[in-house]
Amino acid sequence: MPDETVLRTMLFDFYGELLTEKQREYFDLHYNDDLSLSEIAETEGISRQAVWDIIRRAEASLREIERKTGLVRRYGAQRETVAAIEARLKRLESETDGETRALAREIAALTQELKG
Repeated sequence: MPDETVLRTMLFDFYGELLTEKQREYFDLHYNDDLSLSEIAETEGISRQAVWDIIRRAEASLREIERKTGLVRRYGAQRETVAAIEARLKRLESETDGETRALAREIAALTQELKG
């Protein structure tokens, strides 16, 4: 599983549209734009505690959605599988020739498409 910073970013990327507008805005400002709670609170005219409560609820919602759907977890597992396939294909490509080597290259190109 990725570290907490990467996980938060992935959760926000996958599920951010499911948050309320304020939750999405404050979460993005705090974690992605690196604004402090004080900076957000001052801009919005509310307390630091109110900002923190909104961000905390947003993160709890994101984690609950992930717990139920597992999309981020499955995405990570798929990326690891594609990387393992690519490594084996490189080995196959270096140890073979002719049609087998060409086939390994074709499959490697298809894995690149999976990665986007």
